[in-house]
Order: sequence, then C-alpha cells, then structure tokens
Amino acid sequence: MTIFGAIEAGGTKFVCAVGSSDGGSLRTVTIPTRDPDATFADVEAFFRSATDLGPLAGLGIASFGPVGVDPAQPQYGHILATPKPGWEGTDMIVRARKFLDVPIGLDTDVNAAALAEIAAIGGGLRDLAYVTVGTGIGVGLVSAGRTVHGIGHPEAGHIPVRRHPAHGDFAGLCPFHGDCLEGLAAGPAVAAAWDLTPSHVPHDHPFWDVEASYLAQLCASLFLTTGPQRIVLGGGVMKQERLLPLIRTRTLELLGGYVHALRRHEDMERTIVSPACREPSGLVGAFLLAEAAAA
Repeated sequence: MTIFGAIEAGGTKFVCAVGSSDGGSLRTVTIPTRDPDATFADVEAFFRSATDLGPLAGLGIASFGPVGVDPAQPQYGHILATPKPGWEGTDMIVRARKFLDVPIGLDTDVNAAALAEIAAIGGGLRDLAYVTVGTGIGVGLVSAGRTVHGIGHPEAGHIPVRRHPAHGDFAGLCPFHGDCLEGLAAGPAVAAAWDLTPSHVPHDHPFWDVEASYLAQLCASLFLTTGPQRIVLGGGVMKQERLLPLIRTRTLELLGGYVHALRRHEDMERTIVSPACREPSGLVGAFLLAEAAAA
C-alpha cells in the first residue's frame, strides 16, 4: 500500500496525517499554530513518530495564504503578506524538506479543498469554487479540472461588498482593507460586530440577514465571473445550518434571472452546497497534492 503525508496548514491549527486520498488517514494529529519554529517542531515530531506505518511516497501541503504557488517564482512555497504574526516569509517547503526527503506538492488550503470536493462529488464535475468561512474567508477555484493560479491565487475573501445597513458604522477587521468581505463576515468580524459567536445567535438576530447578504454577494460574483458548476460552502461559520438556505435565496435574488441555469430555488439547491468529503476537504486535498507530486 502506497502512503503519503498531508499537512493542512491553517492560521489556527495544522492538521497532519499519513494515508491517502482514497483510503483516508491512518494517523492524524492536530497542532495549534504558534510561531513557525514551534509549529514545525511538532509537525516534524509527528511524521517521525509515524515512520512505523512505512515510507511516504510524497507530501502535500495545503497552506493558508497568501502563499507563493508558482514553482517558477522565487517566492514559491513562501507565506506572503499575511496578518499572521511571524509567518510572513516562512518557506513551507524548505521547512518540510528538513525532515522529509520526498516529492512535495503545495497549493492553498482552499484550492486543495476544491480539488477534494471535485473528487468527492464526481460525476464529471470539472469546475468548482470552495469557500471557507471561519477565522478568515478563503476561496479556492478549480477550472477545467485544474486549480486556478495567475499572478497569485484567488483572494476573493478580500473583495469589496455592499455594506448591510444593519452593520452601522462597524469598520471591519481586515488589516489591509477594513470592510472587505473577510473584514465584515469572517468569524472574528462577527464576534467584534455583534459581541457573539456564530454558534450562539438568536433566531431573530440581524446577523442572519447580514451574513447571508455578504456571502450571497460572494456567490453571485463567483457565478458571474468564473461560472462554477458548484459552490461549496464550508468552515466554522457555515456549521450554522440555517445560513445555507438564506444564502441560496439571496443569491437567487441578486442574480435576478440573468444566469439562465440559475433561475429557480431548485437550481440553487443543486449548485450552492455543503462539503461532500468524508474527512476535512483541505486534508483530502493535501493527499491529492502529494499523490500528484509523486506521480
């Protein structure tokens, strides 16, 4: 049995595993994200402790961003202008090569999750957007079966949105843009604006309409710009199941019948969906990156 290593590197936690995309994880550990030295010391310890499972054929790193994703550029594998203290400039690949001499594949955590959702949904699906709404808001895109890269990688969590009137003069939390989508609708912004967490919101609270409005603006923008066959909404904030139907309804309203394939509520139920992966999508995607690197 061929096995691989996977690292889903997030701003809050690193999830490391040994296994494969089809067989799942044989062993997994969750490591709190601190500074790079402390975090990677624990990552190394995990992979050294897992050598009893056999040699790894490759490693996949699904990293928080922004991160360099072009192998032809000198910043490939480097964390770029992140608000995460101490991480800007960290070379994720060099750090991993200190303890694993295997082929390494790297992409963003959300691009990797999009790959995993494509594989989980199947049926010839080749175009998908994966959105995670948690500590931040990230968007991964797969077009014609390949993750989207250009001058960087998709950063749709930082697009400007129409402010909801109920947000009043809340300035937003993004250190780069203030009231961009992430600055208004990510988990920390929800806590700051309303003094509550998404898991403890009364049903009559304006949060529901505000959050659905912002995320529907994102979905409508994705449909109008990249035309995905599916938009998968994941992350901690989306664990509130009441949000999904609200987002579908608002997206339908925003599109106004302009997109022929998206004119009915049934169309939205088919195209804006929850994650299909049996394991966290980013971790499965990291296995897929490892397998591609080793091929």
